[in-house]
Amino acid sequence: MANVLNRYGLTTLHRLMIKRCLRRRQKVSTKAIGSDIVAESSVLVDKDDHITLIGLNRPDNRNSINADTAKRLSEALTDFENDRTSPVAVIYGIGGSFCAGQDLTMLDSNSNSKENLSALSTYKTIHRHSQKPIVCGINGYCVGDGLELAMFCDLRVMENTAVLGFFGRFTGYSISCGGIARLPAMIGYSRSLDLVLTGRRVSGKEALQMGLVNRLVATGTALGQAVNLAFSIAKFPLEALQKDRQAVYKNCYERRKGLSAAITEETTSINNSILSEIKEGIARLKEGKTDSWQVKPKVIPAWEQEEILHEQKFASNENIIDIKS
Repeated sequence: MANVLNRYGLTTLHRLMIKRCLRRRQKVSTKAIGSDIVAESSVLVDKDDHITLIGLNRPDNRNSINADTAKRLSEALTDFENDRTSPVAVIYGIGGSFCAGQDLTMLDSNSNSKENLSALSTYKTIHRHSQKPIVCGINGYCVGDGLELAMFCDLRVMENTAVLGFFGRFTGYSISCGGIARLPAMIGYSRSLDLVLTGRRVSGKEALQMGLVNRLVATGTALGQAVNLAFSIAKFPLEALQKDRQAVYKNCYERRKGLSAAITEETTSINNSILSEIKEGIARLKEGKTDSWQVKPKVIPAWEQEEILHEQKFASNENIIDIKS
């Protein structure tokens, strides 16, 4: 382990922190006490004199976010922001994935979706701008709300086998944690619409090319590289760093209507129709349905049929010419 960590330029202090996190990863997520089973916290926090590490700890659910995780994550982020001794934080996922988005069991047809959405309101910590720099290490799945959490961070370190995407498109779950406000600022309107409208998978290579992530690293090294990056930031004078960081965000968002206003509009747009679609989408997912949501036969007028036949004939003639030449 030491050789691997040395290979990526980590100091002894860095290695000690990462080894501690890795040992936590290897532990079983529950502890037996007599006949009872006590669940370990869904969010783990480690801290030294320089940085705070915040780990999502629901590995059996790919670190998907339920009400308890949302509450604990919000508390961890707020504590970090209020801690004057910790200038930078690192967010990571335990057990093979960064975060697979919101826990869909909270929004299925057998649950009270409105109450569960209300319980997730504590997750609104990421609906605003963080007061201090945050780096995240992305491994495995980073989709839906998980991708929005990664976008909340200042810098993203992604493993080359990790996957990004707004997979909620397939279940009717809308983007509502600041992703719509942040995405165009990061990668532009055209690319944003591509990801939002299609819900497609984004590889590490493409994510780096479009500017959605800042570093692409080997599988199994995202946490180490994120910690290394965080330490490199923490060594700088804090006041000047914070001033310049705030200036970048101000210049980016205040030319439009501002990050706060954009996120407010995004998060208040969820209505009963969307909740109904979410329930239907989850039901379809459970049933393994892959057909279109609204299958309606298209009536093709005569003129369009003639045009299609003409194009097919033209294409056929073109192929014949290519073969002869």
